[in-house]
Amino acid sequence: MNIDFWKMHGAGNDFIMVDDRRVEFPAADTGWIRRLCVRNTGVGSDGLILICPSQTARFRMRFFNPDGTEGEMCGNGARCVARLAYDLGIAPRRMNMETVAGLVKAEIVDDGVRVVLTPPSEWRMHCPLEINGRSLICHCVNTGVPHAAIETDDLQMVNVHELGAAVRHHSMFAPRGTNVDFMTVTGTNTLRLRTYERGVEAETPSCGTGSVACALVAGRLGKVVSPVQVTCAEGDVLNVEFRLTADGAEDVTLSGPAVYVFEGRVEYRQ
Repeated sequence: MNIDFWKMHGAGNDFIMVDDRRVEFPAADTGWIRRLCVRNTGVGSDGLILICPSQTARFRMRFFNPDGTEGEMCGNGARCVARLAYDLGIAPRRMNMETVAGLVKAEIVDDGVRVVLTPPSEWRMHCPLEINGRSLICHCVNTGVPHAAIETDDLQMVNVHELGAAVRHHSMFAPRGTNVDFMTVTGTNTLRLRTYERGVEAETPSCGTGSVACALVAGRLGKVVSPVQVTCAEGDVLNVEFRLTADGAEDVTLSGPAVYVFEGRVEYRQ
């Protein structure tokens, strides 16, 4: 079976995109998904996204991590799939998409795509962590997927892979683990971010839900106000807007680019 796909990226976070409205993609073959996402021998990506039928929205977004596991949501991926769905005539400029995390709204705008995320949940602020004899404070929130944000004064010196992996697998976040964000607040409306992504098991160029998590955490700490421009690891900028409430936040949006890289066709082999 031959499968047509699009390669897209959102702020450097890249994805293999497939129109699977006929439900033919071999999603149960996690080994093949892993091989497809490998950069040296496959197409290479930070994840795979399927456009599937939905009974509650224009379409259902299924997101798979490079390790083959299915994730709840992906902020950068949601912008890319919205762009593709609009260009294929599947959805209008303003649309709803079904995700495991809930219903996500999206809008095609002049400079990219804006998505309205599900309300953040599972807030845990000022959580102490012991990592290899080192004491850390993290702030946790679920922005569609779980995130643990750690503030640092020297973002470039952080060993994201080593420390991120240790936090991601910490017993506090068992059994599903967490994404780990390291952030530096640089102004009233700006911060910088590096993310260790669960499922990728490495640092990625950017993270949409991580950008939202850090903006929300920094807002709750009184260090930024909305809107917040988040500069990702390789210099791309995402825009996060929100309204703080007594116990969380509402009207959370993420805006940024959704860019085509190339189109292709791959043969499925078990």
